[in-house]
Amino acid sequence: MIFNRLSCFVLITTCFFIGGCGVKVLHPVPVAPEGMVLIPAGEFQMGSVASEESPNEQPVHTVSIDAFYIDKYEVTNVQYKQFVDANPQWQKDRIDKAFHKGWYLALWNGNEYPSGKANHPVVYVSWYAAMAYAEWAGKRLPTEAEWEYAARGGLPGKKYPWGNELDRSKANYYNSNDSNITPVGTYPPNGYGLYDMVGNVWEWCLDEYHDDFYVCSPCENPLSGAITVDRVIDNFTNIKTHRSLRGASWSSYPAALRVSFRSGDPPTNVAEVIGFRCVKAQ
Repeated sequence: MIFNRLSCFVLITTCFFIGGCGVKVLHPVPVAPEGMVLIPAGEFQMGSVASEESPNEQPVHTVSIDAFYIDKYEVTNVQYKQFVDANPQWQKDRIDKAFHKGWYLALWNGNEYPSGKANHPVVYVSWYAAMAYAEWAGKRLPTEAEWEYAARGGLPGKKYPWGNELDRSKANYYNSNDSNITPVGTYPPNGYGLYDMVGNVWEWCLDEYHDDFYVCSPCENPLSGAITVDRVIDNFTNIKTHRSLRGASWSSYPAALRVSFRSGDPPTNVAEVIGFRCVKAQ
């Protein structure tokens, strides 16, 4: 094995033979950024036809997704503190009122998160604040399609990241083993090695929220409400439309834990049940 510090690839040697002579060939294997997982390119059936489905989950449609990296965990308090320390304009007492509806970082004391909660997901963050953090971290928020593809964990057509049967040992939701937010990674990961894709806290997505988006959703890397991902990122502070939320929370009823369940809120909304995680293009 050869490691090149100037590259993001680990070069793995394999052998093949030409005219009886062994020849070593170097194959680059991408190494995920720290704290992230590579989700392979592929296609899946997005949406649900389950008996408890909502109309906004139909019609089920085939979606192709490019490979991307996604955070193993929801963004934590300690990670978010690094962001606000480096960007004073997003601190609790300095954030522009246009970017939240009140109660931003409500559990924090100034710029300090609650004692003992370093590894809890950061909550009471608006979509604007999540977008700003992601940009600072060199990442972005996931599209709904990316989020659902990752949440399924390689299990096509299942209700939950682990299968079709509800299991209180697999996620933090209403009346489960915990009665509030838990540290990230408390519950088992899905098949892609991702934690808390359902339960614990809702997660902001990049998309504009529309009930009927699936009626006209593109087949390749769909994004609702904009022509390109870059257009959303470059103009996020000017966006006023509802944004998508996925994954349910510690206070959600079981129906919301389905990987196909969709919701949306104004980008200014903050709540104790809303956080986020980030993605990055391969």
